[in-house]
Amino acid sequence: MTEIFDSKVVIKNLNDLIELDYDAIAAYQAAIDRLEDINYKDQLAIFMQDHENHIATLSQLVSQEGGAPADGTDMKVILTKGKVIIAELGGDEAILKAMLMNEEVTNKTYEKEVGKGYRPPIQAILMDHLADERRHKEWLEVALLE
Repeated sequence: MTEIFDSKVVIKNLNDLIELDYDAIAAYQAAIDRLEDINYKDQLAIFMQDHENHIATLSQLVSQEGGAPADGTDMKVILTKGKVIIAELGGDEAILKAMLMNEEVTNKTYEKEVGKGYRPPIQAILMDHLADERRHKEWLEVALLE
């Protein structure tokens, strides 16, 4: 694995992750607004806060690299949030399944970024974020088994 040193590449890649986290927040909010089970709502609110924390941390890194942090979602928000809105017709289980599909994408994206290899401070942060994403996915998988 080679380390990425080019600030322009780092800024672009981190901004892509920021947009992904904004997309995740939109999907989590849509899910929270539609779920019936209060325990599910509470847990998803915690996960949404993780994504908000990711944005704050990644934005700081982008600024340190001399870039302007992304400040919103990209077009993928239509897919992530849309899955949840459509899933509302199937109740809580369908909403959780839609969120699991979203988390699978988020996990794969963070895994890909971690695999690129960044300087140690950035790499460590990305690995922490990936651990959060894995925890989100695992909780959703377990919740769907209950």
